[in-house]
Amino acid sequence: MPQDTASDAAGTPATVEMGPANDKPAPNQAADSASVPEQAAKPALAPLTPQEFRIYNRLAEQMDYFHDHFRQMYATLHTACTTNRRPANMSLKQFVDEGLRLARYLEMHHSIEETHLYPLLGRKMPEFRASSSPAGTGKGGGKRGKKEECELLRQHQIIHDGMDEMADYLRRCKDKECELDLGVLRSKVEPWGDVLLKHLDQEVRELGAEKMRKYYTLQEMKAFPI
Repeated sequence: MPQDTASDAAGTPATVEMGPANDKPAPNQAADSASVPEQAAKPALAPLTPQEFRIYNRLAEQMDYFHDHFRQMYATLHTACTTNRRPANMSLKQFVDEGLRLARYLEMHHSIEETHLYPLLGRKMPEFRASSSPAGTGKGGGKRGKKEECELLRQHQIIHDGMDEMADYLRRCKDKECELDLGVLRSKVEPWGDVLLKHLDQEVRELGAEKMRKYYTLQEMKAFPI
């Protein structure tokens, strides 16, 4: 008589579970589903001594010294524009020269930074680094990656785009191609002024002692060629 037992193709009886499935996880599965322990917090850096702070903060102090001059020069121009009155102690020629001097000094200052300081700092600090994006692909092979500038370098570009337009106007006034109009000058000073003031403060913060100690040792700071 034929047997009622189900069998597979090889003739081996197939096992069929008729009872309810066992949904209880295995012990090791339960352990795996446990919450991941929180990462241990990084130990706080020891407070700097006054001498250590001076060493780490040296670049910030030097930078702020130059930046104070730029702040004062910009304030002279902007105040004259917003009050529609030149400083009482400045002739028209002196006032125009002050604006041209600000443009010239900023150009020189930023050129030194981008040529010498930023590449040196950028070896360790991404805040000063111009990094390259991954190379694109296309017909005929890959293309070289495009450099992505850090925020400080992008600020340089915005400042110089606006500053160049201001300087061009002041040069035309100096050459008597047009008369100085403080309302017109204001329209050429304010578009980049907020970026300039933000940049001057931000750059000093990035060079501050607490930031620099994360990347450099005391000996490295002492040997910094600036």
